[in-house]
Amino acid sequence: MRPDLEGAIGVFDSGLGGLTVAAALANALPQEAMIYLGDTARVPYGNRSPATVVRYARTNTDFLLRQGVKLVVVACNTVSAHALGGLAEGSTTPVLGVIRPGARAALARSAGGAIAVLGTQATVRSDAYLHALHELDPERTVHQVACPLFVPLVEEGWLDHPVTTLVAREYLAPLKDTSVDTIILGCTHYPLLRGVIDAVAREVLGRPVNLVDSAEAVAAEAAALLDRAGLRTPLAAAGAHRFYVTDAPSTSQRVAARFWGGAVDREAPLVLEHVDVVTGS
Repeated sequence: MRPDLEGAIGVFDSGLGGLTVAAALANALPQEAMIYLGDTARVPYGNRSPATVVRYARTNTDFLLRQGVKLVVVACNTVSAHALGGLAEGSTTPVLGVIRPGARAALARSAGGAIAVLGTQATVRSDAYLHALHELDPERTVHQVACPLFVPLVEEGWLDHPVTTLVAREYLAPLKDTSVDTIILGCTHYPLLRGVIDAVAREVLGRPVNLVDSAEAVAAEAAALLDRAGLRTPLAAAGAHRFYVTDAPSTSQRVAARFWGGAVDREAPLVLEHVDVVTGS
């Protein structure tokens, strides 16, 4: 069955970090309705096995498809690295990940220097960004850095804390004396640390660098994909959004507001609804 023009855009992530991608989509496509699913019951995915990530991703995708979405955006870098293939099997609904758009954006921003990828352990182990970058530019030097502590620091709200700066210095130290001119923020949490990462990168490398957030690149590709498929909702009133989580700890609303940010001008507040899609851990 062909996706419905009136359907929403479905977005999921392992937690609430994907709201940075959702916000970029809402800004780029204000007329589109959106359904967001944050799998807060099983976050983080970054230290899970590929088989487990695939299983989680399929349950999340199935939930969104049951809502009649016309596009699934996988906001999770770990899922994009391991589980894009076959997510919408049996459906004509397109699926868009964050890695290829991020790789294309990084190469467009780079002046020819090396590209660094900051990501979770699972994303780095997968070499997904490395492969995507080398498909486009086989000769480009790529440095991958696993930064597992960045996620809990963001969740804690330590966006400009001295401890965060110390951790960033430790992670970025191996980039010293490299030709890196562009850094991909390869996790949906990391854009909230843009200030710290930018300052530490300048300190380590001794020069400014480009920081690439995949969210804006994904939003642009989503718009182009909907246009090609004839699925763009005509510009009219702002689309309605629904936000679901698989578990709702007391901090969820505060953390969600941080990721959604003030970038999207909405009168209606962000309200998280609980839904049970968990079929095992």
